[in-house]
Parts: sequence; structure tokens; C-alpha cells
Amino acid sequence: MKLIVDPAAIEALVDKVLAANPKQLEQYRAGKTRLQGFFAGQVMKESKGKANPLVLNKILGVKLKGES
Repeated sequence: MKLIVDPAAIEALVDKVLAANPKQLEQYRAGKTRLQGFFAGQVMKESKGKANPLVLNKILGVKLKGES
């Protein structure tokens, strides 16, 4: 199994997951920070478990805060 380590590829997956779950994103930004695990799980599901977790969590953290 080869991990996806390319930040651009992982960022694309994160963007896709966030766009597909606007309700959960709104809840996260309203204070339900435990939803970060939900989003990470969705990205891992989308990548078939191949997204590098360290890169994923770094990108996800930035995106969830609303930064580009």
C-alpha cells in the first residue's frame, strides 16, 4: 500500500469532503470541534485509506478554520 503524500492531492480530497458536508462544516465552525475526526475519516474513506494522516490533519486543520 502506497501512501498519498502529495499535499495538493490531499488538499483536493479535503476540499471535496468539505464541499460535500456543508452542514457538518457549519457545525464545526460553530464549536463542534469533535467533527474534525469525522472529516478526517471521510477523507481517508475517499482516499481508500491511502492519505498520509500527518499531512491530512495539517491541511484539514487549516481548511476547517476557514483559511485557504
